[in-house]
Amino acid sequence: MPGFRPFVAVRIIFMAAIFPLAVKPLTAADQKDIDRLNEAATVFSEVMEAPDQGIPQDLLEKAHCIVIVPGLKKGAFIVGAKYGKGFVSCRGEKARRDWSAPGAVRVEGGSFGFQIGGSETDVILLVMNKRGADRLLSSQFTLGGEGEVAAGPVGRNATAQTDAKFTAEILSWSRTRGVFAGISLQGSTLRQDEEVNRELYGKKINNRQVVESSIAPPRGAEHLMALLKRYSAYEK
Repeated sequence: MPGFRPFVAVRIIFMAAIFPLAVKPLTAADQKDIDRLNEAATVFSEVMEAPDQGIPQDLLEKAHCIVIVPGLKKGAFIVGAKYGKGFVSCRGEKARRDWSAPGAVRVEGGSFGFQIGGSETDVILLVMNKRGADRLLSSQFTLGGEGEVAAGPVGRNATAQTDAKFTAEILSWSRTRGVFAGISLQGSTLRQDEEVNRELYGKKINNRQVVESSIAPPRGAEHLMALLKRYSAYEK
């Protein structure tokens, strides 16, 4: 056959065979993590757009980190339990105040008492100082202790009604069945989720490495990052 080159033909067939292997397929786990990123963005957007019922703007502008856990599950029959997955993003010092790519977290906790019922709750935490951010980025820590966690004030001008922002490292809010209010998560454990980070970033990476580096946000985080930038202008 004129112009036929066997070596080139074999090479083309070989490349066609291996090309699909070079592209990481979107697995069920990947899609679940992307869906959770979009849920976190939706929760944050709806909370911030709620007239006079959202997180005070000045607290958000001063926060070092934010944690968003969409659909924290809470169930109880004598022994209560809480479990949820979400994401954390932090900002650097004054020289670099952009929000970091999101790192994955898990919230776990329990209680004991005469109780029955169940619910799903959206949770948002603001970490208000560097010490709190350092604790947040450890492998795990328990929310609790004097001056560490407080229920956050609700409403655009609600900060005038509380001194929590001056004493607490972390402020917490929740939304259940459309009702948004400040809550305390005393006793709950917050830990990084390196398994989800591996799915999102394609390699083993912990949350401190995620937020303290310039790593690009993963696929599916675009909406969340845009919202954080939109609602969190930093006042120098």
